[in-house]
Amino acid sequence: MNTLRTPDAPVTVFGPDFPFAFDDWLTHPKGLGDLPAERLGTEVAIVGAGMAGLVAAYELMKLGLRPVVYEASQMGGRLRSQAFEGGRGVVAELGGMRFPASGTAFFHYVRQLGLQTRPFPNPLTHAAGCTVIDLEGQTHWARHLDDLPPLFREVAEAWAQALEKGAGFSGLQQALRERNVPRLKALWDRLVPLWDDRTFYDFVAQSEAFAALSFRHREVFGQVGFGTGGWDSDFPNSMLEILRVVLTACDDNQHLIVGGVQQVPLGLWRHAPAEHGLRHWPAGTTLAWLNAGAPRAGVKAISRAAEGQLAVTDSWGNTRTYAAVLTTCQSWLLTTQIAVEESLFSHRHWMALDRTRYMQSSKTFVMVDRPFWNDLRANGWPQMGMTLTDRLTRGTYLFDNGPDQPGVICLSYAWMGDALKMLPYDTEKRVQLALASLRKIYPDVDIASHIIGDPISISWEADPHFLGAFKGALPGHYRYNYRMYSHFMQAGFPEAERGIFIAGDDVSFTPAWVEGAVQTALNAVWGIVHHLGGRTHPDNPGPGDVFNDIGPVALPD
Repeated sequence: MNTLRTPDAPVTVFGPDFPFAFDDWLTHPKGLGDLPAERLGTEVAIVGAGMAGLVAAYELMKLGLRPVVYEASQMGGRLRSQAFEGGRGVVAELGGMRFPASGTAFFHYVRQLGLQTRPFPNPLTHAAGCTVIDLEGQTHWARHLDDLPPLFREVAEAWAQALEKGAGFSGLQQALRERNVPRLKALWDRLVPLWDDRTFYDFVAQSEAFAALSFRHREVFGQVGFGTGGWDSDFPNSMLEILRVVLTACDDNQHLIVGGVQQVPLGLWRHAPAEHGLRHWPAGTTLAWLNAGAPRAGVKAISRAAEGQLAVTDSWGNTRTYAAVLTTCQSWLLTTQIAVEESLFSHRHWMALDRTRYMQSSKTFVMVDRPFWNDLRANGWPQMGMTLTDRLTRGTYLFDNGPDQPGVICLSYAWMGDALKMLPYDTEKRVQLALASLRKIYPDVDIASHIIGDPISISWEADPHFLGAFKGALPGHYRYNYRMYSHFMQAGFPEAERGIFIAGDDVSFTPAWVEGAVQTALNAVWGIVHHLGGRTHPDNPGPGDVFNDIGPVALPD
């Protein structure tokens, strides 16, 4: 089924754990499958109206099922675009905000909805204009890596050498470009047992390239990182997780969605599929129409009902039964927010769901009267640039919506310990702290004089519907990830555990990237279709049809 790729084909999120071409599966003219006639119109429950939930609901609707969507908080999940009051559509991206071109399944829906994108202003990219790196009180201005002192180039070269020597990076990525499944599986599956138990920091510190350099080089690497900025918050994570990010170019060639990424899940909610791609339902059918215009309230309980059905009770006490249930909320909510009957998952799966480790994340945004940072100084540099620092703000991003539109500054984007420093404070205090830090970098720029409207901030770990921003797998967590990711393959499950499915970026091998949410949602679509007696077309086999042949390697317990 995979399209033949040339050696210079683009990098995509094609595996590496499960090298299945989700983008090809989505666009094949034979569609994702067929259901028995008697199953058409069957209701299935979708718990969570984020990207995973609405992708699954949208595709199941096209196949002729009736997805009933539940949402405890806001539609869109962590794709949350909050509009500034009076900002004429100017938004703050509170969750996902930068989307790599390698996420081809996600961009399939972006294109389908006709949304516009533009390059994200990451450090040292053309979209950023310039980048300002402030470490230990020293400030460096750059448009390209060569503008920085030699130490930074030494760090970048050491990282490239460490990847090549420690993981055979170029060979891996070439196999991925070509979608050479046997070669990619052979190379990746060999690395899994070698790197599952080792941290990102261990990989860096023990590499020959970094071992030959000073501690300062490792420190700068943690502060400035690669691609999207500093990555020292990920130092405790499994190296496998970081390797997937760079291998699949999730840290490169990123884009934002003009007008806000929340338009993607909300667009799927309102979008009427083409008539030739819709079974059972009349032309013009949408998820919104099937759900009477709004999702049901949050789910309070899930249990086994009579005749193999599943009972879902919402927060108002209403109980409905379904032939299948897909949960897309973060896994911790299955024990803290939702009373899930224990027998619906094996104890091994419960262990995996409960061991998921979420990372903290905070963001603080202000709207400004105009993109004043583009005003040139006497030396030809702009007033400000995309800023990386060891100060409280860590990462500061500048969003130019045009000379006649208000601009947006993400004053601070921080993770883990840096995010926890902000947790006790309200938005106004966070803005004050951020401005105080930035004043030390830009003493001649009065950012506060340009602020209009009310600022916006978020701490995902403080939200009871999320309890964290995204998964960050620790060493030794590969087996847990394998159990969650492969859960949609239910043929070998006892009857008591069938019919409930899980999806979301925390179920995927690429947490924090929306492509993982989309791909696990499509896995669940295959699982639900087969649970209800359906099948895929022989010319377009789905993920479950090939899983036993090319699925993730299983490590011994």
